[in-house]
Amino acid sequence: MNMASNKLKVILEMIKFEHTIFALPFAYLGMILGSTEKFNHFPAFAQFFWITLAMVGARSAAMALNRLIDRSIDKLNPRTSQRALPAGQLDLKEVVMFIFGSFLLLFIAAAQLSSLAIKLLPAAVVILVLYSYTKRFTWACHFILGAAIGLAPLGAWVAVTNEISYPALILFLTVALWTAGFDIVYATQDLEFDKKNGLFSIPAKFGLKNSLLTARIIHGLTILGLIYLVFITNLGWWYLAGVVIANFILHYEHSIISPKDMSRLNTAFFTMNGILSVIVFVFVFLDLVI
Repeated sequence: MNMASNKLKVILEMIKFEHTIFALPFAYLGMILGSTEKFNHFPAFAQFFWITLAMVGARSAAMALNRLIDRSIDKLNPRTSQRALPAGQLDLKEVVMFIFGSFLLLFIAAAQLSSLAIKLLPAAVVILVLYSYTKRFTWACHFILGAAIGLAPLGAWVAVTNEISYPALILFLTVALWTAGFDIVYATQDLEFDKKNGLFSIPAKFGLKNSLLTARIIHGLTILGLIYLVFITNLGWWYLAGVVIANFILHYEHSIISPKDMSRLNTAFFTMNGILSVIVFVFVFLDLVI
């Protein structure tokens, strides 16, 4: 029993389970916004429950797949060489079983939600799998990751409405841009390693200074996307207050890193983006309630 518990702990550490906070608030945002837009009421608890499980399954499968596919690269990179697979803390069979179980959880949850969610599931799985290979052939890999995370609010919207609407697509695009922006910042850690080993990323292709500028521009577009939602949904002033706070968070995130000093990258990447997603969801919730 203790061995199984320890293995699970290693797996959850491997996939950074705590980082689910990046995408989960936006999934809930898509869920309640879609439900209130179409039906003028909040989603049922059962929908909240199954969307949560679908999110956990999707993200867990995607992260475990990424670690499995990238294990040989991770072994060469000093920053990642101590991850569970290259360090020998887990074997391939254990990770494959975890991936299978996570995808099964995603399928079961989607089946409880809507017929369109089931029909779109194969496309979602393709994007989740594809991301792990993109760094091998395109510097646009950050945008594929953005699309994968953007599926969280889009999938939740589809789950409660059984349709894809224009506001849902704008929300998808906005979250995709937000994710791509902070992933570009995160990828600066491996700039030299990627160049040396023939891997693709915006930092490896365009350099540190241009990458940080690109991320800043993309996050500016993210704010514009959040503002645009006011004009195509029933969101109002409370939500806009949240967007203002999100804008300050992104500005602060970019102000504490520079080509001359990247020492606070973890604060910019992990802490601030986790706070941002929660803030936006909370103010959407307040707006729809009040």
